Amino acid sequence: MKVGIMGGTFDPIHSGHLIVAEEVREALGLGEVLFMPCGQPWLKLERPITPAVHRVEMVRLAIGAAPQFKLSEVEVKRSGPSYSVDTMMGFREQFGDGAELFFIVGCDALANLARWKEPQRLIQLCKLVAVPRLNFNSPDLKALERSVPGVSQQLIYVAAPIIDISSSRIRERVRKGLSIRYLVPEKVEEYIRRQKLYAAG
Repeated sequence: MKVGIMGGTFDPIHSGHLIVAEEVREALGLGEVLFMPCGQPWLKLERPITPAVHRVEMVRLAIGAAPQFKLSEVEVKRSGPSYSVDTMMGFREQFGDGAELFFIVGCDALANLARWKEPQRLIQLCKLVAVPRLNFNSPDLKALERSVPGVSQQLIYVAAPIIDISSSRIRERVRKGLSIRYLVPEKVEEYIRRQKLYAAG
């Protein structure tokens, strides 16, 4: 079984996330992609994030009944900062040694791989799938290999489309009272409005 894992704060999840996940799923022949909202991402401790209950519900609404997409709450149910290596160890136990795990990351995040907790252990547990991000070049593979030996053997690039949508932009538009139609799935837009998320004041 080939399982993709797409983590993120998803604050909020948007159409770009869904497009990239589908592109990777097709390119690698994945059986399913797990959307995994982060609990407290340690690299974003300086910014308060929306409570997990809302971020989880927005993911649930976004993926709907699509059989190829599933929600994983494993990180939001864990206390303390979220570390990818701990999560992948849990997935390895859950799916067994016969499963292939593919961790989908943006090129911007990949550039910081050496700063992650136990990156060497992480690349033993899963393959990393790098997707392009707007205004970020692919990291220098030789430099990455020097900092995390063996990573080049566990890294796959997927030329997913670069979608010029960001969660921060969506939050800003909501604060300004601007439309976010088509930037997020319709049900997510309705949820944000109903729960008054990201509104000024």
